[in-house]
Amino acid sequence: MTSLARPPFALSAARQLAKQAAHGRGGHTTTAINNNPALRYKTGGGMGPRYSTATSPSAKPLSLYTWRTPNGRKVSIFLEELKAHYGLAYDVHPVDISTGAQKAPSFLRLNPNGRIPVLVDANRSSGSPGHAVFESGAILLYLAQHYDTLRTFAADPQADAETYSEVLQWLFFTHGGIGPMQGQAGHFVRAAPEDIPYAKKRYIDETKRLYGVLDVRLKDREWLTGPDKGTYSIADMNALPWVTVHGFIEIETLDEWPNVKGLHCEQAWVERAMERPAVKAGMQVP
Repeated sequence: MTSLARPPFALSAARQLAKQAAHGRGGHTTTAINNNPALRYKTGGGMGPRYSTATSPSAKPLSLYTWRTPNGRKVSIFLEELKAHYGLAYDVHPVDISTGAQKAPSFLRLNPNGRIPVLVDANRSSGSPGHAVFESGAILLYLAQHYDTLRTFAADPQADAETYSEVLQWLFFTHGGIGPMQGQAGHFVRAAPEDIPYAKKRYIDETKRLYGVLDVRLKDREWLTGPDKGTYSIADMNALPWVTVHGFIEIETLDEWPNVKGLHCEQAWVERAMERPAVKAGMQVP
């Protein structure tokens, strides 16, 4: 198990206020706290503020069960972004899928489907080991809901419903399109017990088509969702680890999709995302 503790930086204003809230309101009025998105999620029915456990001094580290795959790395990227932004801590439990570790009874208790990644959150369950979340897209949404207090990486569904809808659309575009198609291409290119040219062509061509959809979307944009040139979000984190391993399915370059890769020294989506320190760190987990 690898422990990724909180970085030794000063608490942000949001975390300081949340700490005060844990021991009393510290002079802040209910109105002021309710109007400060850095402190709370609004709850339904006028129930008042609810603080992100990411900013709580008593927060327990999350546990990530993962391996070196695109689905695993999209979650570790988001956890690294939350770590940098809020000081969120998490532990890494490598699950070597090449040995079948994901089929062990202990892992199947966390995810009956026997697939990585799985996130376990001891902050939101009194049971042991905590609340388990499987399916990478569901994990991204869970983290956005409960730990991205400022709504930095996924728009607020109430305050900015249109952008939030865009985030969901592009999140599911990858989850239902790029991931499955590129994953099947990888199987037939790398792992199938016999060479089936039709299957390889079918899934590689469909992956290329989906890259083309990304290319159209990213024309004159920096990120997949949000107004104007867009805002970096979990939609980008979800797709990026798949696109960066294009060579695994014998797509040698991304030159065919200049808005995805970047040509003629113009920075584009992949290069822009890969420059983020949290992306670099997340791509090295476990």
